[in-house]
Amino acid sequence: MKDLLRIADLSPADLEHLLVLSEQVRSDPHANADLLGGDTVITYFAKPSTRTRLSFGSAISHLGGVPEVVGPSELQLGRGETIEDTAQVVSRYARAFVIRTFADDDVQRFAAAATIPVINALTDGHHPCQALADLLTLRQRFGELRGLKVAYLGDGNNVTHSLMEACALAGVDISVATPVGYEPDPEVRAVAEDLAQRSGSRVTVTHDPLLAAAGANAVYADVWLSMGVSEDEKALRAKDLRPYQVNAAVMAEASPHALFMHCLPAHRGEEVSAEVIDGPHSVVFDEAENRMHTAQALLTALVLGQLDGAATAVTS
Repeated sequence: MKDLLRIADLSPADLEHLLVLSEQVRSDPHANADLLGGDTVITYFAKPSTRTRLSFGSAISHLGGVPEVVGPSELQLGRGETIEDTAQVVSRYARAFVIRTFADDDVQRFAAAATIPVINALTDGHHPCQALADLLTLRQRFGELRGLKVAYLGDGNNVTHSLMEACALAGVDISVATPVGYEPDPEVRAVAEDLAQRSGSRVTVTHDPLLAAAGANAVYADVWLSMGVSEDEKALRAKDLRPYQVNAAVMAEASPHALFMHCLPAHRGEEVSAEVIDGPHSVVFDEAENRMHTAQALLTALVLGQLDGAATAVTS
């Protein structure tokens, strides 16, 4: 397995390896300080980033590499040059390529043409690096992942998609509650349901937030509004998603010691109340820290060729 474009590309053994390796990295971030030997890892950002940019920059440095950060104005990715040509050129310069962009198809095309590992650091359809950090956080708090239940409330977006696939692969039940018209992509849901059937877990999609949260070990939220949304759409989304705010009433339906999770940035008073995200059960900053550990583990595993990939990987 050369690349990670979505969680469903991983086998259960791959996922376990990444989580174990992430724990080792967390204990000793500099254990493999010469792995990259001063080589460059290019990180491409077509949209602003805090956690992704800084976590990968730190991870690359911990492994002895040099992070080279570029954006659309600095790289001719599909602008005056084909994606495939850029991928082949970059492969001659760098040890790996980390990309945060819009279209999943662009990342798939780049990875297919590149000869170095390519990591999807966020696209419109998937956010696999966040999901790895989420599972690591759950594992740190509960020890065993299998048998847990995660509830996700809000828009069925890229974070939802990767969380669904990750939970299903790990044997974690996941219940997603969205308004009508905001459901996860049917293809992703089908993939997650297939993974869940193999792992013995369940994937549920509902329009009832309290039903989704019932008995959950963790309740997850994400922002309602993304960059570039028009004023009219902002008002509509706020109205539609208001009943899905994670607040004290929702957390009361979950397990007594349920965690609150969020990929950040968060908007208090919108998708989550301040009392929940700033309360004692919030692990949002643990998740943020774990983005660095899982990024380092992922780079290590891909550079060393330690991942086998799913038997029927979706994007390969």
